[in-house]
Amino acid sequence: MSAERYTLDTNILIYAVDRSAGDKHRLATAIVDSSVERPCVLTLQALAEFVFAVTRKDLVPRREAVAQARNWLIVFPIVAADGRAFDAACSAMLTGRLSMFDALLIATAREAGCTFLLSEDMQDGAEFDGLVVRNPLRGDRLPTDLAPLLGLD
Repeated sequence: MSAERYTLDTNILIYAVDRSAGDKHRLATAIVDSSVERPCVLTLQALAEFVFAVTRKDLVPRREAVAQARNWLIVFPIVAADGRAFDAACSAMLTGRLSMFDALLIATAREAGCTFLLSEDMQDGAEFDGLVVRNPLRGDRLPTDLAPLLGLD
């Protein structure tokens, strides 16, 4: 499992900077830090949502949020949605199973060759055309089956 490409949802990025989040902050920080050296890509959408959310919630000052997002632009491969991803997201959203933003994140990640999406906001184990959602923040420890994927075993 350690060579599989994956991506991080916005909530993982937010918890990585939210020092008040306790175990979730600790786990998210470890995930993001280790993912720099792993086959992890970030979506441009997740970065934009990160900046929006942390500044709206006053978790970090605007300049710090932008600086963090720009740093991630440098250290992670970045993928962006294209017309095919948007069309796939629209189709998925119309089924009623996903919000437009979740559907777009999934479609973009799938096009980038990701087989896993790490997210707290979607159902752990849900599968979308070959992409599996995993929640790494279910407890105070990383699920043991995710440790090899993240290089934290």
